[in-house]
Amino acid sequence: MLRALLRAFAELFSPPLRRVVGISLGIAVLAFSVLWLAVALILAHASLIGWPALDWLINLLGVVGVLLLSWLLFPAVVTLVMGFFIERVAGAVEALDYPGRGPPRRPAIRETLAVSLRLMLSTVALNLLALPIYVLVPGINLFVFLGLNGYLFGREYFEVVALRRLDGDAVKAMRHRFGGRVFLGGVVIAGLFAVPFVNLAAPVVATAFMVHLFESLPRLAPPSVAS
Repeated sequence: MLRALLRAFAELFSPPLRRVVGISLGIAVLAFSVLWLAVALILAHASLIGWPALDWLINLLGVVGVLLLSWLLFPAVVTLVMGFFIERVAGAVEALDYPGRGPPRRPAIRETLAVSLRLMLSTVALNLLALPIYVLVPGINLFVFLGLNGYLFGREYFEVVALRRLDGDAVKAMRHRFGGRVFLGGVVIAGLFAVPFVNLAAPVVATAFMVHLFESLPRLAPPSVAS
């Protein structure tokens, strides 16, 4: 798994991915800026108490809340937008490292976007539910964040990559069989999104990483038909 991650980082600088990385960085900065502005506007219109000291504390908590909520929502939003470019990233990685794989299945764009949209909604909803733990339980909050988002990112990134080679039923069967490795891969991806600046290129790295992880797994043999 470490080898797959290192290969994914190395490929950020390959010619086929440079343009996608630039697009990803632009989308990431724009998404974070929009999220920050939206959350800031919502909190700015919250009513204050009228006591200077308490109002100052509320404003301070509002600033912290803007940064925290933007950070939590950022991975889901940027991944949804990057859904339009995941095919290009996966194709470039395969061309570099797996040239003999043949043409991909090319799932319908609605199939890929459905997976990305499900990821965004699930990530936003579950992270908002876990927000009290993130704020009030230091130490444990990191493990909750990595575990929760590791499951979500592992499942969704694996499905997006695997759908290029397998149909939906085969993808689910493979994900269930190798659930442990898919989950650990998701934890790695969640960690990428948690690191400042690294998270700007995280969707591209995560896609390349998951392609390598998928290719390292043995394919399930089709069920035999009893005579």
